[in-house]
Amino acid sequence: MTLTRRQRAPGSSRRGLAASLGGWSARHRVVAIGAWLLFVVAATVLGGAAGRVGLPNYRQGAGDSATAEQILARAGIGRPAAELVLVRSASAAVTVTSPAFRHAVGRALADVYGTGLARQVQDPYADNLLSANGRDALIRFNLADGADSRVSKVLAAVARAQAASPGFTMTETGDASAQQALSNTIGTNFSHAEWTAVPLALGVLLGVFGALLAAVIPVVLALTAFIGSVGLADVLSHLVGMNSYANSVMLLMGLAVGVDYSLFYLCRERQERDAGRDRAAALRVAAATSGRSVLVSGLIVMTGMVGMLLSGMATFEGLGLAAIAVVFVAMVGSVSVLPALLSLLGDRVELGRIPLPGRRRRAAAANGGGVWNFALRRVLARPVLFAVASAAIMLGLAAPALSMHTQTLSIGQLLPWNSPQASASRQIAAAFPGGPAPAEIVIKSRDIQAPQVRRAIASFETAALQGRALHEPVQVTVYRAANVAEINAPLAGSGSDDASMQALSELRMRVIPQTFGRIPGTTALTDGQLAFSVDYNAALRSAALRAFAFVMAAAFVLMVLSLGSVVIAATCVLLDLLSVGAAYGVMTAIFQHGWGAALVGTHAVGAIESWIPLFLFVVLFGLSMDYHVFVVSRIREARDRGMTTAQAVSFGIRSTAGVVTSAAVIMVAVFAVFGTLSMQDFKQLGVGLAVAILLDATLIRVVLLPSVMALLGDRNWYLPRWLARMPRISHGSPAPAGVADPAGVDPAGLPEPSRV
Repeated sequence: MTLTRRQRAPGSSRRGLAASLGGWSARHRVVAIGAWLLFVVAATVLGGAAGRVGLPNYRQGAGDSATAEQILARAGIGRPAAELVLVRSASAAVTVTSPAFRHAVGRALADVYGTGLARQVQDPYADNLLSANGRDALIRFNLADGADSRVSKVLAAVARAQAASPGFTMTETGDASAQQALSNTIGTNFSHAEWTAVPLALGVLLGVFGALLAAVIPVVLALTAFIGSVGLADVLSHLVGMNSYANSVMLLMGLAVGVDYSLFYLCRERQERDAGRDRAAALRVAAATSGRSVLVSGLIVMTGMVGMLLSGMATFEGLGLAAIAVVFVAMVGSVSVLPALLSLLGDRVELGRIPLPGRRRRAAAANGGGVWNFALRRVLARPVLFAVASAAIMLGLAAPALSMHTQTLSIGQLLPWNSPQASASRQIAAAFPGGPAPAEIVIKSRDIQAPQVRRAIASFETAALQGRALHEPVQVTVYRAANVAEINAPLAGSGSDDASMQALSELRMRVIPQTFGRIPGTTALTDGQLAFSVDYNAALRSAALRAFAFVMAAAFVLMVLSLGSVVIAATCVLLDLLSVGAAYGVMTAIFQHGWGAALVGTHAVGAIESWIPLFLFVVLFGLSMDYHVFVVSRIREARDRGMTTAQAVSFGIRSTAGVVTSAAVIMVAVFAVFGTLSMQDFKQLGVGLAVAILLDATLIRVVLLPSVMALLGDRNWYLPRWLARMPRISHGSPAPAGVADPAGVDPAGLPEPSRV
C-alpha cells in the first residue's frame, strides 16, 4: 500500500505496495513459491520444538476468584480433582433406606476404592449425602495426585458397579472426568470441522471457477497459511499463553479469510483475462486492485483483533494473537504467492474443467446474475422504502439481544445435551443443588494456625450455614506450611441461579468481612465456578467497552484513509453495528430462549458463553469491513473514472456480486460447520458468525448499502477540508482509457435512483 497526499493521475507509473508485491512475485515465481513453502516448514518445525504454553487457571479468570487461584498456585497447592458419583433408584418404591439401595451404594464404593485412585471418599450414609426425595445418593471423593489422566479407570469401575446393580443408574462427573470429556469432544469437533469445512469450501470454489485446479489453489493456500500460523502461535504462546481453543479459532479464521482473499484475487485476474488482457496485464490489474483490497481488508481485520489485546484479559490476548497471526499469514500469501502461482500456471489454471459453459458462467457471476440485478434495480428505484424496511428487519433481529445474559457455561451446558457427563451434571445439580459447583473460599494468613484465624473459620462456617448461603457438607482443608486454608461447600440454589447469586453476594459482602475482615494480615477470597463467572463477566464488561471503542474508531479511520470519505466510513461502521446486533439477537433467541433451537440441534442453555460476544464483535467487524472495502473500493474506482454516484453504486455492487457472494457462501459454510459441532460454545460462535455474514452479504450489501448510498448521492464523498491533506491509501491505477470494463457491466442499464 502506498500512502499518497492526493489521488494520482490516470496512467501514473508509480505503484502501490500490493502491485509491487504482485509484480515481484510474478517475475520471481520460483523464489516466491519456494520462500512460502520454506516459511511453512520452518514455522512448523520451530513451533513444534518450542511447544505450546497454555494458560494457568489463575490467568484465565479475573477479580477475587483469579487472585484466590493465584494464592494457591504460588503456594504450590494443587487442588485434587474432585469427582462425584450419583446413585439413583429407577423405582420410586426403592428409597435410600432400602437394603437394595444400600447394597448398590456399597458396591459402588467398593469398586471406586478398588481402583486405588480414590482419596477422601465420602460415604453418602455417613456424610448425609442423600437427596430429599430419597431416590438419590451422592458419593464424593478426590483422585490421588497424578491420577487425573487415569480417571477412565474410575469411570469403568462405576460402570461395572451399575451393571451389577439392576434397577439403579450410576453416573459420574467431576474435575478430571469432565476435563477428559471436554478434551475428547474438542478433539472430535476439531477433526469434524477440518474434514467438513475444507470439502465444502472446495465445492463452492469448484462451482465458482468450474475448474478443479483453480478451486484447489485457494484452499491449499489457506491450509498452508493455517499450518504455518499454528507454528507461529506455538512460539507466541511463550509470550502470552493460549487456551485450548486457539487452534480452532485459527482454523475458523484461516479458512474464511484465506480462501476469500485468494478468491478475490483470482476472480479479478480471471475477469481481466476474459476482458481480453494478456496474462501479465491481467495480473498487474488484479494486484493493483484486488491485491490492494486484500491488504486493506487484512489490515482492518488485524486492527480489529488488536481490540482483544487491549482487553487486558489473558484469554483474549492469546486468541487475539492467534487470529492476527493467521490473518497476517493468509494476507501475505494471497498477495505474494498467489501471483507467482498464477504466473507459473497461466491458462493451465483451468485444468480439470467441469462440463459447464465456464466463460458465460463467469460473466454472469461477475454481473451478479439475474437475482442480484432484479433486486438492485428495485432497491435503487425506491431507496427510501428499502432502506427503512431492511433497517427495521435488522433491528427486529437484534431486539432479543437486549435481554442477553452471559455466563461461564457449566459442563452440563457446554457438552452435548445427551452426553454422560452433561447428563450426570444436570442430574446431580437437580438432586443436590450446588453440589457440582460449590463455593470455594481461600484464606491466606500470616499464621493460619493462630487462634483468631481458627475462630474466624468456625464463625464463617456457622454464619454461612445459618444465613443459608451455604449448606452441608462443609469441608475445611488447612495447608499449614503455606499458611493457607480452603473451605469448600455447596452454595444455596442450583449453583448458578438467582439464589446462588444472592448467596455468593452474601458471602462476599457480609459473611467474609464480618469473620475474616478484622484479622490483620488475613485475606479471604471466594472462588468456584459461579464466582469465576461473575468476576469474569465484570472484567469483561470493562474490557468490552475498551475493545468496542477501539475497534470502531480504528475501522473508521482506516476506511477514511482507504476511501477518502467520512460519510462512507461512518455508513460502513453503522451497518457493521447492525449486522453484529442482529447476530447477537439471533444467538440470544436460539441459545438463551430456545426459539428454534431444534433447528441447529441444541437446547436452550439459558445463557451465552461469556467470551463469545466480545470475540464475535471483533471478528465480525473485521470481516464485515472486508466486504465493505472490496465493494466500496470498486464503487470508488468507478467514481474516479467519471461515473455518477448512482452509476458507480450500480457498477460496484453488480461487478462484485459474484465474487462477494461466493466469498460469503464460503464463509457461511465454514462458520455453519462450527454451528453443527456438539460443543455449545463452538455452536454459538458458528451460528452467530454464519448469521451475521449471511445478513451482511445479502440484506446489508444488496439492500441497505446501495439504498443508503443512493439517498446520500454526492454527499457520500464528503471529506472535510482539514482532512484533505491527510495521507491516503492508494486505490491502484484505474483502467486505461479505451479498455472495456473488466466485468463487462453497463451502468446505463439501471435506473437513476428515485427519492420516493
